[in-house]
Amino acid sequence: MNQGKVYEIFARSVSQGELFGFIEVEQLVFGERSTVVVDPSEEKIKSEFSGVKRTYIPMHAVMRIDEVEKHGVSKISAIEQGNISQFPMPVYTPGKGPESGK
Repeated sequence: MNQGKVYEIFARSVSQGELFGFIEVEQLVFGERSTVVVDPSEEKIKSEFSGVKRTYIPMHAVMRIDEVEKHGVSKISAIEQGNISQFPMPVYTPGKGPESGK
């Protein structure tokens, strides 16, 4: 989720990555154009990620990760009112121990 929208993407590789609190997503997959029909929702997300080899997504922005046999259509859609909501606090909060200086 980002700025009130749900991004549905497909990738060949998803991992925890080296940045704490982020999911690493590599090799985004977009539909191959075998017909003349163009899906504007997929074109929008494809242009947004144009030239991106790897992206890091904050863990609290991820709703779910599925392993699928066949990829679908990537798209950006508005968050519908329902049972989906962002996690209300950050995943990591600094402690009050001696290393934090407090």
